[in-house]
Amino acid sequence: MTALDPSEVCRLLGRWTSGSTTLTEDLVSALVELIDAGLVPAGALLPPQRRLANALLVSRGTVTAAYESLEARGYLVTSRGSGSRVRSARSTLQGRTGGRLFSFTSAPGDVIDLSTGSLPASPVAVEVLGRPRQELADYLDTDGYFPAGLPVLRQAIADQYTRDGLPTRPQQILVTSGAQQATWLAVTSVAGSGDLVLTEEPSYRGALEALRSTGARVEGLPLVGGGLDVEQVRRALSRRPQALFCQTAIHNPTGRSMGDAARASLAALVNDAALTTIEDTCSADLTLAGPPVARTLAGLVDPALLVTIGSASKLFWGGVRIGWVRASETRIHGLIELRKAVDLASSVVDQLIAVELIGRTDVARHQRRTMLTDALAATEAELTAAFPDWQWHPINGGSGLWVDTGQDAVGLAERGKRAGVRLAAGPSFSTYAGQRTFLRLPVWHEPAMLRAGLTALKR
Repeated sequence: MTALDPSEVCRLLGRWTSGSTTLTEDLVSALVELIDAGLVPAGALLPPQRRLANALLVSRGTVTAAYESLEARGYLVTSRGSGSRVRSARSTLQGRTGGRLFSFTSAPGDVIDLSTGSLPASPVAVEVLGRPRQELADYLDTDGYFPAGLPVLRQAIADQYTRDGLPTRPQQILVTSGAQQATWLAVTSVAGSGDLVLTEEPSYRGALEALRSTGARVEGLPLVGGGLDVEQVRRALSRRPQALFCQTAIHNPTGRSMGDAARASLAALVNDAALTTIEDTCSADLTLAGPPVARTLAGLVDPALLVTIGSASKLFWGGVRIGWVRASETRIHGLIELRKAVDLASSVVDQLIAVELIGRTDVARHQRRTMLTDALAATEAELTAAFPDWQWHPINGGSGLWVDTGQDAVGLAERGKRAGVRLAAGPSFSTYAGQRTFLRLPVWHEPAMLRAGLTALKR
């Protein structure tokens, strides 16, 4: 097993200092909890002491003492020249996570959370969620299990695609419990241990975690002008990739879009190579200008090769756990069977809510565009005032900025923890723990909250 990167350990540790005991004791307690939970599994090679100390903003002596304490308690074995490996067999988790999704949990009340771009409920969602669900009565006499999704919701999603210019049948839709499940199903269905999967660098952190769970080898290809460098993809084909994961509409985390000509070139390359492609379009509705929904690979790539991920979370609210896969009917049939092994069906209540929400897509798109346009201007003004040296590209849409701080963003995130500010550093979005000077910052927070968080960071 390869060595853990210090940035990964920082993510997993979270807010590890208590202030009630020594830093060494806090670090030992936090690492013991991670090891017992299996989040740092047996056999994992911990980072060198100096590198971890630099990342955690503590002295090397603190990390050295912590490692020695862990070794004395039987959690580590250290050998000169080989480093310190976890030896505990008490793990309660056999899988491995890199902690990239750490921010998808409620932050304590005293923490300013600038780590996630997830949006609050839209006005449409607030209105719809407040209504009684009379239509639920029609389903109470059934067993409640619809592994492919309620027929009425599959039809509603298909109809929305058709209105957007992409003719779609309900049989091409699989409803899932959120887009993360849709992503996991998609990548698990096409890639396994040792398979090569191409993606963008940086990429959506949830997809990177899903790919990691399959044991696939993930290779990140650089973004050029907002999208994948098609020539880099062409050269990577010689390494016989199993699949491509990409976001050509509104990219997460950069907020940029692939140009139409480049997207067409990528589609032609995918078709020629018969390369299975998973496209995440969850942010495609969050455009700031131009068409209300951003262009995607759908309609350009052979339908047998393309798997499209969609979601109700960005446009409406993440609390409505509804995502979906759009693909060929044959592929959908296989995904339904794969889904049954982990989740027999999505909530009927959530699906009925989603039917009504999707029927008001046009209104929600207008609301989100207005909200994000106003919020973006305020956020950029606050960032410029607080950190005039920070830089970012103008975005085409989405709910966040990809900000180059010009400094160690992992260290900045660590300082943020101690100041009561939660941040998402670049390595969370990287295939190789790179992007180390970048932060992904949400654009939707109230200026006063954002200002308070940035002020705390400056201190």
